[in-house]
Amino acid sequence: MKLLSIKKLFALAVIVLQAVFIVNVEAIEQVAPQVDTSQLPTQAQTWQEPNPLRGNAHAIALGQSAFNQSCARCHGENAVGTRSPAPDLRRIGGRCKNIEDAALRQRCQADADAFFIKSVRYGKQKFGIVHMPPWEGMIAPELAWALRTFVESAPKGTGIESLSPTVEK
Repeated sequence: MKLLSIKKLFALAVIVLQAVFIVNVEAIEQVAPQVDTSQLPTQAQTWQEPNPLRGNAHAIALGQSAFNQSCARCHGENAVGTRSPAPDLRRIGGRCKNIEDAALRQRCQADADAFFIKSVRYGKQKFGIVHMPPWEGMIAPELAWALRTFVESAPKGTGIESLSPTVEK
């Protein structure tokens, strides 16, 4: 009799866990950003790294707009993800800038670009739980590179400095 109740409890636990996983998968709503990428260079229309838009001012502005429309709900407004449920994307490749050797720095940035673009294209899934949905098909490569360019250029910091009280002297 006791064995039967343990089996029932186990089956109930499995059902509850499945329900939690299903809710988690559906909780991530994808919103395609509404931006005009026609002014971006044509060499950005490929998923091939390294980032062809690195340092492009127009790409940074476009990427910021797209980021705040589609990514901010998980990664924080203006990429300030220090207090968000998803990782702070500004950390991807952040240490590459400190590498003195130019060739090694470029390789580091290319690796960071590959990690970012793969994450955007295919999403992030662990143990059957979708942590980030795939964006391939919803956004074009040039927009993904504009997002990467914006995130790279976003100022570092916690983003809570403006909430600190001002001390008057």
